[in-house]
Amino acid sequence: MATPRMNESWSQVRSQIEEIWSETEFTDREMKKARGNMRKMVALIHEKTNEPKHEIFAKISAII
Repeated sequence: MATPRMNESWSQVRSQIEEIWSETEFTDREMKKARGNMRKMVALIHEKTNEPKHEIFAKISAII
């Protein structure tokens, strides 16, 4: 599911994601693969943090 707003303001969204999950390290490659795609971003964060997907989705939705 591509999210146009997430893609348009990518640098801002990425900064906020890295701030929210500041204890998690994301590579440029991982972030580029998930850019603009809510499902991929949620999966990436879930994979690295084991946080429930619905919570991740809610946090990302709040920032976009």
